[in-house]
Amino acid sequence: MLLTDGKKAPLNKVLIDQLKLTSAIEMYHYQSELAGQMILSVRGFEGVNLNKVSDALTQGLNDFETNGFSDEDLTTIKAGLETRFYRGLSSVVGKGFQLAQYNIFTNNPGFINQDIENILAVTKDDIWRVYHQYIKNKNHIATSFVPKGQGQLALTGSVKSNVDEEKIVSGAEQQFDSFIVATYDKTPSSFDRSQEPVYGEKSTLTPPSVWQHTLPNGLKIYSIENTEVPLVQLSINIAGGMLFDNPEQIGVANLVGELLNKGTAHKTPQQLEQAIDKLGATITIYTTREGINVQASVLARNYQPTMALISEMILQPRWDTDEFVLAKSDVLSQLKQQQSSPRRIAVNTMNQLIYGEDNILANNLLGTAASVNSIELSQLKTYYQNNLVPNLTKLHVVGAVSKEQIISSIATLAAQWHQQEIVKPVAAAVTAQTKPQIYFYDVPGAKQSQLKIGYAALNASDKDHYGAQVMNYILGGGSFASQLTQQLRESKGYTYGISSDFYATDLSGQFIISSGVRSNVTFEAIELIKQVVTRYQQDFSQHDLATTKSYYLKSNARRFETLAAKLTMLHNMSHYNLAADYVLARADLVNSLDLDALKGIAQQYLTPNKFIYLVVGDAKTQLERLNQLGLGEPILLNPAKK
Repeated sequence: MLLTDGKKAPLNKVLIDQLKLTSAIEMYHYQSELAGQMILSVRGFEGVNLNKVSDALTQGLNDFETNGFSDEDLTTIKAGLETRFYRGLSSVVGKGFQLAQYNIFTNNPGFINQDIENILAVTKDDIWRVYHQYIKNKNHIATSFVPKGQGQLALTGSVKSNVDEEKIVSGAEQQFDSFIVATYDKTPSSFDRSQEPVYGEKSTLTPPSVWQHTLPNGLKIYSIENTEVPLVQLSINIAGGMLFDNPEQIGVANLVGELLNKGTAHKTPQQLEQAIDKLGATITIYTTREGINVQASVLARNYQPTMALISEMILQPRWDTDEFVLAKSDVLSQLKQQQSSPRRIAVNTMNQLIYGEDNILANNLLGTAASVNSIELSQLKTYYQNNLVPNLTKLHVVGAVSKEQIISSIATLAAQWHQQEIVKPVAAAVTAQTKPQIYFYDVPGAKQSQLKIGYAALNASDKDHYGAQVMNYILGGGSFASQLTQQLRESKGYTYGISSDFYATDLSGQFIISSGVRSNVTFEAIELIKQVVTRYQQDFSQHDLATTKSYYLKSNARRFETLAAKLTMLHNMSHYNLAADYVLARADLVNSLDLDALKGIAQQYLTPNKFIYLVVGDAKTQLERLNQLGLGEPILLNPAKK
């Protein structure tokens, strides 16, 4: 963390700020019982020779050895580790996992108390001892991953790794019987592990108490006080996001979110980062298609100064020119990476097909290379001044903090953030499909096909949205309980994973089936998906209904367990105008559903004869076969240029 985390870290300082070779460096230690691994990963910008990256890493390590680090730096890192420690204990699973780990490695589950003391007791001498023992001049493996045909960018002396690529041959899929039961020697146990434990009494669900408040400037507050762990988590949602972008210049909103993290009028990016880290806090501002969000987590004792920093970031951005240039370079690098990711291509292309060219939601949040290159810093300032307003803002706070402390912490936002007559934009209406259509995006030589199948569906405020999600559980929302997983993964072995869901916000919604399948079974996979969806209403049984109800009702026992879960509850309340006991109302809905009701929902919202079918894969071997699906002639979206 001292080497890579933050603007002050030597590797960050050399590779990112001085030499501008990359936008991110990752270093972490992976621990196992017998051995561990120290991993350092750098992804250079396009065209960067990795020898320059290697030299820069050496330069950064030399800087670390020469200039060292301060006691304050170490204290800052400890604060962050303390926050992370308590966050890991906020769930039953987290507690159980940690107790088991302590029992394995120390033979004492009670070591949980000693662990945090050990973390806080680390000294500068400990750091230098570990650095010299495990990092400085130690043997290591260096790998270079470069674009095909650009081997000159790899580290000098690299040995080329030969990768045997699987040939795409239709009909070559392996045949196997999923019903064959494997035999193996069972590990002796003190009890019969083949017998499932008896369920206890049905748990009762009591939603946490929520208080709400609206400031005179229109900012709305939702909060739950919980003192189980000494932490506070919060989120701030400022409605708008990409919806406020000029359709001819998408990407401004995204860059506004990026720049709000990069210093304030009174703090350089490095000073802001140090102020956050010193509190053991994390503060992240980012843009979505429909909002700009602030996410923060902090030790409860440092909540007030953390909110002071957030207020400063919102009210007094720095608009640092160097950070603006770096942010644009990072976005351009992300766009380049997306072009080489079939999965990302599928997401972006499906949005275009569902929403159509006249709907702003069809765009990539990042923009395009052309739009990002054309953006000026002044446009970010204009967007900020016109669109970031308190009357479009909702603050959600959960954790060990009182109502009085929260009201006190936002005094600056209440006094200095002025209301404007701005309303959240509404995206254009979506023209519904009247017949199925299949599209193909060619990625020559792809060994997998990415599938996206669906349509523009209910938004999250629709009265039937939750019922549709419940109906979808057995189709593709229930992992191994779902028919799609059982048919395509377990029975046929076409894919490692497949899912379906009704994705929605208060303004938009989609029903999407997603999977990556082996290229040579692209046709077979789509044909099987069609069959499962078409027969779903007919095949849905009383057993399926019981399984669905069991999942939705029993999972409620942990519905408010973690601070993150409570934040989700507040988000649902504030965005979809739900009551504080909406989970109880949903439980009543699930209890009341019968077989006819679920089948009725399926009949209304599963309409494969109106689906959009998108395949991202190898057109040379797969496109022609798709004519047999009965979905019309496949439309090739990116025909080869002649």
